[in-house]
Amino acid sequence: MASSHDPIIPIFSAVSSSTRQLFQLLRCINFAPRAHVHITKIGLRFIVEESRVMQGQAFLDKSLFTSYAFNPVVAEPSEDDAEPEEEDGEPLVLEISLSSLLETLQIFASNDVKDRWPSRDPTYGGVTGSMARGGPAATFDNRVLGMAGLCRLSCAGVGEPLCIVLEETGVTTTCELVTYEPEPRADIPLQKDAISQKIIMKASWLHDAITELSSTSPTRLTIVASPVAPYFALSSSGPLGSATVEFSKDPQLLETFYVPRRVVNTYKYSLIKGASRAMGMANKVSIRGDDQGVLSLQFIIDMDEDRFSFVDFRFIAYIPEEGEGDDEDEED
Repeated sequence: MASSHDPIIPIFSAVSSSTRQLFQLLRCINFAPRAHVHITKIGLRFIVEESRVMQGQAFLDKSLFTSYAFNPVVAEPSEDDAEPEEEDGEPLVLEISLSSLLETLQIFASNDVKDRWPSRDPTYGGVTGSMARGGPAATFDNRVLGMAGLCRLSCAGVGEPLCIVLEETGVTTTCELVTYEPEPRADIPLQKDAISQKIIMKASWLHDAITELSSTSPTRLTIVASPVAPYFALSSSGPLGSATVEFSKDPQLLETFYVPRRVVNTYKYSLIKGASRAMGMANKVSIRGDDQGVLSLQFIIDMDEDRFSFVDFRFIAYIPEEGEGDDEDEED
């Protein structure tokens, strides 16, 4: 029988030689205080949602770590079981404070970095300054973040803390983050057999368009995609007026354009703006929508050594309250 003083053997452990990569990827979905963490043999998936109308996912593939081990407890089959359990076992699902995790990861960051990038931006502010156009090269530059040390992650199982060990220039810091029992959560489904639009373009162009539209202090963003001109347009409306940004069908601009029929959907601008960090970091974005109005923005972010990661956002279309649309029509 094991002694109470015996060390707890973690079922998950990973080592990253780049704390800044973890920090920057997780900051892309930092629009809610807590995150669900799914740990599997292929990597970690962080999921954050806002009022069940916006969901963000950041996947950290195990290739981003110099070492990665996940050994889940596999239940022994009973005599009544017709089939044995899968050898891979169940994923380890936790809920953590995302803001606390980000604060921990930037412990060794310089003070000016912390001042520029607070742990949580309640206004869903976008990337500013050189970061807005610096792209991945600037995003993952040690001179920008000041985070060049090792990061060790481990967890012994459900109910156990997530242990984080940071090492840099001979200094070691150990933190234990409390984990919570995950609250029930439903994914925002994208009906892949009912895709109404698929557009792939440079993420920086989408970022520029969203930023330009912010001048009207918009409350809503309308996305129009059509097989005829204007092919792809973003329109905003707010107390200071309205504005529209249109994109031509030039293959140099829209790498992929699949829009069999005209599609118009409206979303809350503040939610779309919540993806602006990913827009400023990513190389490309895949914009997809289904017949129900669900919008998917999947960002491809290049890492070092020809590796890349995905950050995915999904949004529910805005449904005006009763009488709201009639009032606007009267104003028009």
